[in-house]
Amino acid sequence: MQIRGCSALVAGGTGGLGEATVRRLHAAGAKVVVADVNDEKGKALEQELGVRYLHTDAGSEDDVRAAIAAAEAEGPFRVSVDTHGGPAGGGRLVGKDGEPMPLDAFRTTLESYLVSVFNVMRLTAAAMGRQEVSEDGERGVIVNTASIAAYEGQIGQLPYSAAKGGVVGMTLVAARDLSPLAIRVVTIAPGTFNTPAYGQHADRLEAYWGPQVPHPRRMGRSAEYAALACHIVENTYLNGEVIRLDGALRFPPK
Repeated sequence: MQIRGCSALVAGGTGGLGEATVRRLHAAGAKVVVADVNDEKGKALEQELGVRYLHTDAGSEDDVRAAIAAAEAEGPFRVSVDTHGGPAGGGRLVGKDGEPMPLDAFRTTLESYLVSVFNVMRLTAAAMGRQEVSEDGERGVIVNTASIAAYEGQIGQLPYSAAKGGVVGMTLVAARDLSPLAIRVVTIAPGTFNTPAYGQHADRLEAYWGPQVPHPRRMGRSAEYAALACHIVENTYLNGEVIRLDGALRFPPK
């Protein structure tokens, strides 16, 4: 599908993966709406690139609908990339003190990393379904973000692994559900990516994780995620698939 001339929504567009995707889509000629909660970074991107920023809680129906409406106003709405984060709980299922993991920690993580992804996906899909079919026979593409933790989550990652496993599990079903509307759904499952969110800890994390990646021996870069997201949009035959982006890394137990 052609990126140039369409509008795109990037949920979590002020984060490392999201910002790189915003920049890549913008450079490819898309009209991009950045949907996130970091107003300072969002407005800076708006001023620098001429994209549109809206304060958007991915779990809020009203917020996401408003962001979609802004994208529809910019042109045919055909691309949604969801990279948003949020609060997460962790710890062992049963702690060293013999107490079970708090239920609220599990609920909070699923709300942020699974329910909110579903919310963005269902609303963007409905909006794409209203678009005219493009010259290449498509109405839109939805790119979600999971994690390799969906497959080999580490000790203490149970809530996060469950949420990301849910994103993986939704992918094929959503692609089948949306096939009559000519909308594709693909998920990227990143490994360890070095993003600005780590701040002063980035070098330390690079030193820890880099040697564990078979090749290349480093953490992933946000631009590599963005490149894959845009390739997914442009490659019409990619659908219903989860693509690991991890340098062949497999998480050890801890």
